[in-house]
Amino acid sequence: MEEDISIINSNTRNEKVRNFFINNKNKIISTAIVLVVVLIGAYGFDNYKTNKKKDISNKFNLTTLAFSENVKGSTVQKLVEIINEQDPTYSPLSLYFIIDNKLISNQSEINGYFDILIEKTSLDREIKNLIIYKKALFNADQSQESDLLNILNPLINSDSVWKSHALYLMAEYFYSKDQKQKSKEFFNQIISLENSNSDIWSQAEKRLNRDLSE
Repeated sequence: MEEDISIINSNTRNEKVRNFFINNKNKIISTAIVLVVVLIGAYGFDNYKTNKKKDISNKFNLTTLAFSENVKGSTVQKLVEIINEQDPTYSPLSLYFIIDNKLISNQSEINGYFDILIEKTSLDREIKNLIIYKKALFNADQSQESDLLNILNPLINSDSVWKSHALYLMAEYFYSKDQKQKSKEFFNQIISLENSNSDIWSQAEKRLNRDLSE
């Protein structure tokens, strides 16, 4: 008797499953098609990104290796194209190459490329903070106090590993302008930071003891 009931229950379950698939056949097929399309699309997009990364890498390497004064114009053009690709690796490297080799003299143009990296390129947090710091360094000699602070405030008002570097840059900026009280305030901030860079901390302490002690 129990065996007969078990067989009936099994048949009932099978019938319910069969009816479910029959009644929802179109939905199941549509879902399967969508899933296949999504998987194919994801795979294709991943391949596209990989190939694009390789193309940008090759372009950067070939451009920088072939650089000479004779091809300066085309070098700048290709490196700017890479910057505009907003690649997290080669866009920053392209800007650094331009700056290190003094390929563009227009400060405003260089700042525009910094902004592409900072505002539009997908970067790790501390890499972006490093680029902000490099932008400040690039502008430090010619910037007004407010402009330099505006660049560095995202670091000064954060817990970034580059915060002590930003404070040190401002401290030295004010020291060079003979604004010693402001300089001292920034050096003291470095000393009080828990995660100050050790070299920066030592330099700040030396400056306070040697040049800014009362």
